[in-house]
Amino acid sequence: MLDRSGELEGAEKAAQGAYVLAPGTDVILIATGSEVAIALEARDLLAGQDISARVVSMPCVEWFTEQDESYRREVLPPTIPARVSVEAGITPPWKLFVGDAGGSIGVDHYGASAAYQKIYQEFGITAERVAAAANDSLARVRSH
Repeated sequence: MLDRSGELEGAEKAAQGAYVLAPGTDVILIATGSEVAIALEARDLLAGQDISARVVSMPCVEWFTEQDESYRREVLPPTIPARVSVEAGITPPWKLFVGDAGGSIGVDHYGASAAYQKIYQEFGITAERVAAAANDSLARVRSH
């Protein structure tokens, strides 16, 4: 359970498929389910580098894509092209949301089984890797 007593937004918009959980202006971190905690930790790491990261919780891709364009642009503004998705699943579908400059942290193969903490560490689903991917995405945006 997330502690929403600070600057984190409530989950009232979860039924819209995605919502801004934490504000930010430099890069967008998109996460699902338990990976939201990893994105929030990466946000803290990036803040230590003077990078402002918006965290978007996306519990349901299908519901989000059904929203009108103005809402989708409010959550994922085109003015922030640096983006990273994090989900303990396959990464190709995330290209729709992270674009050409973005990156995706996930697992693109099957067959591993262990406690989630071990799996996350083994396959790099960590705040440090998300923060590194955010820096890579920012570098790609700046080079174009």
